[in-house]
Amino acid sequence: MALRLITAGESHGPGLTCVLEGLPAGLELAQEELDRDMARRQLGHGRGGRMKIESDHAEVSGGVRHGRTLGGPVALQVDNRDYENWRERMSPWPVDGEIDEVHLPRPGHADLAGVQKFKFTDVRNVLERASARETAARVAGGAVCKAFLGALGVEVFSHVLQIGTVHAPAPREPLAPADFAEVDASPVRCLDPEATRRMVAHIDEQRRANESLGGVFEVRAFGLVPGLGSPVSWEERLDGRLAGALCSIQAIKGVGLGEGFELAAKPGSEAHDEIFYTDERGFHRHTNHAGGLEGGMTTGNPLIARAAMKPLPTLTKPLRSVDIATHAPAEALRERTDSCTVPAAGVVGEAMVALVLADVHRAKFGGDHMDDVRASLEAYRERIGWPVG
Repeated sequence: MALRLITAGESHGPGLTCVLEGLPAGLELAQEELDRDMARRQLGHGRGGRMKIESDHAEVSGGVRHGRTLGGPVALQVDNRDYENWRERMSPWPVDGEIDEVHLPRPGHADLAGVQKFKFTDVRNVLERASARETAARVAGGAVCKAFLGALGVEVFSHVLQIGTVHAPAPREPLAPADFAEVDASPVRCLDPEATRRMVAHIDEQRRANESLGGVFEVRAFGLVPGLGSPVSWEERLDGRLAGALCSIQAIKGVGLGEGFELAAKPGSEAHDEIFYTDERGFHRHTNHAGGLEGGMTTGNPLIARAAMKPLPTLTKPLRSVDIATHAPAEALRERTDSCTVPAAGVVGEAMVALVLADVHRAKFGGDHMDDVRASLEAYRERIGWPVG
């Protein structure tokens, strides 16, 4: 069965909704685990005033009873506390009096193309849904997917590699799940203390200059068996599905799998992961240049995906734009904003990778109940001689 996630809601509307369809019955969920990832999405040096208002909580409104999934769609609701300040402007129903329209599209945002596409005269009709606030609903659904994967021995983590011009040193390889135990304690979710210090200073410096910053985060998944995904169809190639999922996150402009773009400069002898075999370990590799992916499938090595995020388009010193009503030159909309959200984007990246990985597990192992899924996975492990852990 395919796993499908859909979200609804606007940035300053009443709230955000996530519906996750395709999970088996019997999956154990814990409210604190859902809310833990919601809180992690709000972390990071460089966040703006909105995060002082919101304290995100994912309320289950369907598909779960007494802490276990029922096999039907799981519905999650995330309320927007800031809606109280926007009740008239974002009311689902007509209000008395006129509401001022927004006519100043921001370069780098969905604003202008959106009003052209949907025949709107008010940019707010576009920016509210296009806002990265929507990712709160994705993280809620992603937390459920991570619980499903965790029950199958798969763990998903993220960390920040770059903010602006500041790069963290290449991580010591191979990283293990234990290496991520304290990543959220870093104000930029970086594994290197010295790089953390320089990233924080860079964000502060650029914020004083009225600039925003992008960067690069990395998502890693551990505990995968070989053969998830498929080479027989372009739609089923896991590389493409992961790249698409990560690029669907607001402001993401590039994705690299494994060593990604670095592989383009290497000769073949240095780009591929040689294959070895022992009775104790079975088939294995000593390197992981491919990031756990070959031919559109997992290899059993840790999966590694990197995403490049552009600077946020809402600036405290706005760029030049055009008033869509008068066509006169103007400054772009200035609205409350963050100066850097790369650390938070990594948590969203975890959610999207978890969604794709949960879906390929559902496609391969099926099952109406978690016991069925586990039995199918164990039978596959036995058939290919893949050890547990």
